Amino acid sequence: MSEPAGPRESNIWQRTFRLWDAYFAVVWLATLVCVLGTADPGWPLRVTGAGLLLLLVPWYVGVGRCVLTREGADERRTLIYMAGAIVLFLAPAVLVGQTRLMTFALVPQCFICLRMRRALVAVTVINIAPVTGWALLWRPPPQVVFHHAVFAVVTLVFSVAMGSWTVRIIEQSIGRADLIAELEASREEVARLSAERGALTERERMSREIHDTLAQGFTSVLMLVQAVDAELERDVPAARRHLGLMEAAARQNLAEARALVTGRAPADLDGGSLPDALRRLAARHEAEVCVTGDVRPLPPGLEVVALRSCQEALSNVRRHAGPGACATVALAYAPGSLSLAVRDTGCGFDPGVPRQGYGLRGLRARAAEVRGTAEVASGPGAGTTVTVLLPVPTPERTPP
Repeated sequence: MSEPAGPRESNIWQRTFRLWDAYFAVVWLATLVCVLGTADPGWPLRVTGAGLLLLLVPWYVGVGRCVLTREGADERRTLIYMAGAIVLFLAPAVLVGQTRLMTFALVPQCFICLRMRRALVAVTVINIAPVTGWALLWRPPPQVVFHHAVFAVVTLVFSVAMGSWTVRIIEQSIGRADLIAELEASREEVARLSAERGALTERERMSREIHDTLAQGFTSVLMLVQAVDAELERDVPAARRHLGLMEAAARQNLAEARALVTGRAPADLDGGSLPDALRRLAARHEAEVCVTGDVRPLPPGLEVVALRSCQEALSNVRRHAGPGACATVALAYAPGSLSLAVRDTGCGFDPGVPRQGYGLRGLRARAAEVRGTAEVASGPGAGTTVTVLLPVPTPERTPP
């Protein structure tokens, strides 16, 4: 038990040490009363024994408390304290037999301060040495010596048993305290990792939203600015038409930015159905929309994924399909799924060639979040088809 104590172990003792102070004081006072109140030996020896017993108090207060509370105690200081306490106890215990009552205060300290083997040795000395010294000094009758010896052995056995049990309880308490500390540290680590994971997920979500809305909107505005610049002198009506499209794109971007900041549904879905939102989106990209199946309201998350996927696919058509490419959007409602296909007649590309960019990767990530899939079929000169398949939960039927 004399290994260096950690902060948590020290806190356990410091919180409960006033009880040990009170216990020591009660046992010491009871011992002093018994020593002064006995009739044998004479009063000079009783006063001498009481005086020697008084020395235990400053030794305990000045040295013992620091050792027992583990405040800066090392093994050498612990051994010095216990050796001093035993010596101060043995002298009056040999003179006056009633001093042995102090054993009940010293034995627990042995098990608190010392390793188990040293504690057993110290407890044996505290229980046996006073009786041996008393018998050698006073030469009492053999029957009296026998009774005192039996009492000392019984006290020793009881002390060892109680001390061992106390040590196990202390070790279990310290083990539980360490386990609780580890659990608290693990919980804090899990909370920190969860917060970091949540922040990363939100950052990824915001990145996709900005890419699919604001970035694409600014790209459209930039392309329209270039068209107006090219048509301003030779085709004023076309320039005016493109200016109108620029205004519509800017307003749409502003609406998307407000929806993104406030956490509302996308501007195209706000107050409308998914097919209507896709038609408005397709109109801005001069694409056609075909809707099949039983049109019905779906969970908002699925509709947002479908709309953003269509936005990404149509934006890619405008940027990469080439001049003169036409696009069509096919939305199909099925009992357990929703299918979105965006086809164009552009120049196409080789899907096997690694490509930089976030668009298609973000599109697949969006679909995966709702347990859907996104596939891209294309080839040089064969156009491109983006197909997104989303599972739709079927409503539970209540029995009639």
